[in-house]
Amino acid sequence: MRTHYFSTFLLGGLTAASPLNARQASGTTAAASSESGAPSGGGGGGGGDMAKAILAIMPSSNTCDGATLPDDCRTAEQAAPFVSEACADFSDGETAAMLALMGLESVDFKYKHNLSNGNPGQDCLVQYIKQYATSIFGAEKVEGKSPAEVLDMVTPDEYNFGSAAWFLETQCDSGVREGLEGGTDAAWNAYMDCVGVDGADSNRMEYWNRAKKAFGL
Repeated sequence: MRTHYFSTFLLGGLTAASPLNARQASGTTAAASSESGAPSGGGGGGGGDMAKAILAIMPSSNTCDGATLPDDCRTAEQAAPFVSEACADFSDGETAAMLALMGLESVDFKYKHNLSNGNPGQDCLVQYIKQYATSIFGAEKVEGKSPAEVLDMVTPDEYNFGSAAWFLETQCDSGVREGLEGGTDAAWNAYMDCVGVDGADSNRMEYWNRAKKAFGL
């Protein structure tokens, strides 16, 4: 099984990892927030529809005011075009699941970097960073670079927000994608098993339930 550290690195904003206490605080805030209406369309929809979906799943993504790391933070409106492009070839169920995972791990897109230690080559499972970077830039541009340098290559928004789609497509069994099309809890748990985390965790289920509602699943 993949280690839990993977989820805090390549979740879908590829470097979107955050402190546990921040994630827990986000869960409390999200539970108390009002729910947005379900957007029309799903994966690959227009930026406006995707922004609505992101906001419904990640209630605090409406603003970056007060963010601990303002340069890392992205609002739903800012993230939507990149997420829409990354999810263009995925079903609503797949997109909902990826957004649920991304939302929890990044504290509603407030964080892009792991704050737990200063070595991105350890807790971040550098092999996945390298694989993702290689898929974008080619092996010749990745080989010989340090873990931090490779991480920097995929941190820009156009790559960062595409990592969840890359992982689901290349690292999870095809049955996981097929299952997610139906948006079932069993499919969600299979996806979380692929990532290496507990899909039944209460905070994860809160995000997943909001995602299902946002996409009408």
